[in-house]
Amino acid sequence: MTFAGRFEGRHAVITGGASGLGKDVAKRIVAEGGTVALWDLNADALAAAKDEIGAAHVAALDVSDADAVAQAAADTLAALGKVDVLVCSAGITGATVPVHEFPIDNWLKVVGVNLNGLFYCNRAIVPAMLANGYGRIVNVASVAGKEGNPNASAYSATKAGVIGFTKSLGKELAGKGVIANALTPATFESPILEQLPQSQVDYMRSKIPMGRLGEVHESTAMVCFMASEECSFTTASVFDTSGGRTTY
Repeated sequence: MTFAGRFEGRHAVITGGASGLGKDVAKRIVAEGGTVALWDLNADALAAAKDEIGAAHVAALDVSDADAVAQAAADTLAALGKVDVLVCSAGITGATVPVHEFPIDNWLKVVGVNLNGLFYCNRAIVPAMLANGYGRIVNVASVAGKEGNPNASAYSATKAGVIGFTKSLGKELAGKGVIANALTPATFESPILEQLPQSQVDYMRSKIPMGRLGEVHESTAMVCFMASEECSFTTASVFDTSGGRTTY
């Protein structure tokens, strides 16, 4: 289901926009009248997604590089004229091992992408939203940030950080026309699952009371509400799409 014209005149930046949730959100925003810029590390997938979706602008970058993010923000603003919506969906899982075996370089990489990178993107885009007096920010976290998944300490820690960061940001921006919320999905069918052993996927499925993984369109629907004008009196909050796994 789409809502005709819901994003008419709105311009969105979507990180991780070449695949998975980011790409699905981009499709829906365009279908509902919006304009999108896709940011992603995978240049080939980005080019294919641009053609498939009809994105107005793309940027191939590593979000863990603060200078690259700042340049992408400047280029995107020049191309679109403004940014009304930021959806931070870029992320990696990291190693699936106990804490005492976790490679330090991998820990730093996960923190660099999932937490530092998300901070860089928010930091780069918020000033443009404040200048226009309007913005919707959706930072994608995870139920792992609420409950913690064993053998996924870096992922769980960074997603908890995304939740805390978004709560702080939302309070800072409250009353300024810019709303910031986080999404905490349970595991859903997505290319990111290719980074995990099947045993870890099975464990996460077993924790979901509905007994199945989510489907990407279910989280897309929630993201698009959060990214729209309809979400007007909720900020610094967390929305679940968890099949009953988390209810707080």
